[in-house]
Amino acid sequence: MKALIVCTSVSHGNTRKIAEVMGGVLSAPVVAPEQVDPAALAGYDLVGFGSGIFQMSFHPQLRDFVRALPPQPATAAFLFSTSGLPEPPLRRYNRSLERLLEQKGLEVVDTFSCRAFDTYLPFKLVGGIRKGRPDTNDLRAARTFAEHLRSRTIPAS
Repeated sequence: MKALIVCTSVSHGNTRKIAEVMGGVLSAPVVAPEQVDPAALAGYDLVGFGSGIFQMSFHPQLRDFVRALPPQPATAAFLFSTSGLPEPPLRRYNRSLERLLEQKGLEVVDTFSCRAFDTYLPFKLVGGIRKGRPDTNDLRAARTFAEHLRSRTIPAS
């Protein structure tokens, strides 16, 4: 299986930590959107897309990258995110990016999220929330998630 992880991690490196753990399990390089040609994704069996959550959505840089993707030939994808607050039930973070990926021909096979240190206003006023996250339990959960993805029947390259 040939895998790639496209990650935008801008505030505290939280999402990059999660991406690196997953990348280690999947033998997948972790790249920022500007480091990969959108057309090159067609050469992968599995592509991960992740960022921190900003104003209840994935980072604009990652969303713009997905919008720029050419149609993809039946590629499996997964989403991952970090955020200070849990996802509200009526405003799912993943839905809009998942729809964009599906419009491009990618099949989202699974998603992962965990809490992370967050200093976005108003949390900055109190020194942030979720200090110390992602922690060892979060990294272990990311590893388990990636092992599950790896064990799925995805064509080898």
